Amino acid sequence: MERQKIRDVMSQILVRQGKPPVANELDDLRGIGFRSLDFSELALRIERQAGRELNFDAALMRSIATVADVLNFFEHALKNA
Repeated sequence: MERQKIRDVMSQILVRQGKPPVANELDDLRGIGFRSLDFSELALRIERQAGRELNFDAALMRSIATVADVLNFFEHALKNA
């Protein structure tokens, strides 16, 4: 799954909640209202679209703060699945 597709799914989650779509990869997740439940939904959607379960690195998860961090995290998880 390409980086832009992950970003699109992230935007879909936000828009469904009445929030604006992702505008900038440097945006802080708290600032755009992307919560941990949203992250979980994103993970489930990515797994479904990828057709496989992903293994997540807990240390990397703790360092996620921006949209770019989320995109990097999932790119890494998809490469190592």
